[in-house]
Amino acid sequence: MNLDLSWILLGLPAAFILGWLASRLDLRQLRIENRRNPKAYFRGLNFLLNEQQDQAIDAFIEAVQHDPDTSELHFALGNLFRRRGEYERAVRVHEHLLSRGDLSEADRQRAQHALALDFLKAGLLDRAEDALLKLEGTPFQAQARLARLANYERSRDWPQAAAIARQLESAETGSFSSRLAHYLCEQAAADLARGEITQAQQALLQALATAPTAPRARIELARLQMQQGHAAQACATLEDALAGCPPATPLIAAPLAQAALACGRAAPVLSQLKACYEQTPQLDVLEAIVTLEAAVGSATSTRDWYVRHLEREPSLVAAAKWIAGEKLEHEQFHPQVQRALDQAVKPLTRYRCAACGFEAKQHFWQCPGCQTWDSYPARRVEEL
Repeated sequence: MNLDLSWILLGLPAAFILGWLASRLDLRQLRIENRRNPKAYFRGLNFLLNEQQDQAIDAFIEAVQHDPDTSELHFALGNLFRRRGEYERAVRVHEHLLSRGDLSEADRQRAQHALALDFLKAGLLDRAEDALLKLEGTPFQAQARLARLANYERSRDWPQAAAIARQLESAETGSFSSRLAHYLCEQAAADLARGEITQAQQALLQALATAPTAPRARIELARLQMQQGHAAQACATLEDALAGCPPATPLIAAPLAQAALACGRAAPVLSQLKACYEQTPQLDVLEAIVTLEAAVGSATSTRDWYVRHLEREPSLVAAAKWIAGEKLEHEQFHPQVQRALDQAVKPLTRYRCAACGFEAKQHFWQCPGCQTWDSYPARRVEEL
């Protein structure tokens, strides 16, 4: 069969022209889609910067529909859903990412971490625990362990919390000795509630060995010793706490004065508290001094201590206590004036969390508002 070269010569240019036209059409379509995707993406970013989350979500959904393989858009969309509190939609986005076979290992770990955060925010702690466990051995391991630690603290599972804290400390994430001591004190409180005094005492001694400079273990141990009728031991424990942790002096002063009165050591403890007060005048230390002065029958009037405090520190609390025993010119109005002063000083006698500002009548070792440990200064609001 003879080939006609003229047909070949005509066919080659035609094939080339058709191929070129086809490629141009494909490139044009690709350019149109590429233009549309960044436009939707940047529109969503602009909405996000302007805090218009509803419009941002719509724009990102449009971008994802045009290019469903773009993982970054999925991450942005999932994070937006989580911030808006739409946890179910955030979970679906991140689970869809995890179901993709073409996802890189780094993006898979990132999606697993995002999914765990979705469950945490939604309060699904069991599912969050499972998701966080899958992050062991990944770059998100430390963050996952910290999240698990917060979970165990929230559920008051102190043995599990202690185990995670030790893992974090061994991985050089930070020092957790103070927090471990708090866990042991919490276990001791639970033991006491069940009447297991021996176990509680062992837990407190272990807490003391774990964090020797932390005041809580000694304060709790002294309280237990007082309950058992061992006032001398309680006084010695609190004197050690006073020497070992000066910032906690306001928390130690009142129980120390009580223990000193019970075991006949009022005079030496009074001298210690006066020395502490001279260095740093504090309301709770002042109250303990006034209590002990009244007990030992000192020549100095207890009310004179409030005047001394006012000379060093402007204090409405001390002024109200001094006026309570003062004879006024119009004594018939004294009760009304005193009630007004007592009402005015109430907010000043509270404790305030340094992390979130939550105020409370009593001192907390863990803030009820933000769950931060040791965020309450030992001093009252008026002294901050």
